[in-house]
Amino acid sequence: MTADTLTDVFEEHRPALMGVAYRMLGRVADAEDVVQDAWLRWSGADRGDVREPLGYLVRVTTRLAIDRLRQIRARGETYVGPWLPEPYVTDFGTTAAATAPDAAERAELADSVSLAVLVVLESLSPLERAVFVLREAFGYPHAEIAAMLDRGEAAVRQLAGRARRHVDERRTRYEVDPARRRDLTERFLAAAAGGDLEGLMALLAPDVRLVSDGGGKASAALRVIVTPGKVGRFLLGVARKEGAGMSFRFLELNGGPAVLLLADGRPDSVFQLDVDGSAVRAVYIIRNPDKLRSLSGL
Repeated sequence: MTADTLTDVFEEHRPALMGVAYRMLGRVADAEDVVQDAWLRWSGADRGDVREPLGYLVRVTTRLAIDRLRQIRARGETYVGPWLPEPYVTDFGTTAAATAPDAAERAELADSVSLAVLVVLESLSPLERAVFVLREAFGYPHAEIAAMLDRGEAAVRQLAGRARRHVDERRTRYEVDPARRRDLTERFLAAAAGGDLEGLMALLAPDVRLVSDGGGKASAALRVIVTPGKVGRFLLGVARKEGAGMSFRFLELNGGPAVLLLADGRPDSVFQLDVDGSAVRAVYIIRNPDKLRSLSGL
């Protein structure tokens, strides 16, 4: 391959590689670093060892992401308050990460990158997480995953089963029409901005949870808040405190509609809802400024 061809092939598959790395790490900057390292490996690879470019690149990216995840966990850093993934701009209709031709497969991709699923994936081992991502999000057969990870197929099947059970036990899936989810998000935002506690509580499920991530760098609840009354009052308090000088816009993050709050044009917070079609099951608020940098300029 010429240098131009090498670059073209890599750029064609970059969205898919970013999708693998982000699902493995939950951090945009770390995922970008891993993809850049994969480019260095690709540009220096022996062409005779590369039979299928995408398979080679996914294998390299996955192994680099496993190494990065192990390094992060080995540092043993203590996080202040609840942890949420860094928000990730998604558009599964146009990226190469979503070659799925139908809505059902696009929904699977979106679910695998949702905040709720990524929180659960943080509790998996790096190998379990890799197997889950490759199998559940990208549909690789167990035999191919085994070759990518230098593991036996039987061992990979065990890892896949264990990871799937772990996720299913901790994450309930809801089949929700995107338009319905957007409608609930808009009604939720209107009620919060308007100080309508009764209207807000009417949208919340009895077991609703609010998870707020400030990372010790922005004001946020240090514990998960539960019950409609407590969640509603917390949100109205935030709206009253932060309302002046704020603007917002809708965008797609982590496979679903989200609200980006801007203070003087700069990202201040991200709000996203987990809904079951009729009620809000969880409210996610990301305020850690380190996690909002990638949204600047959107």
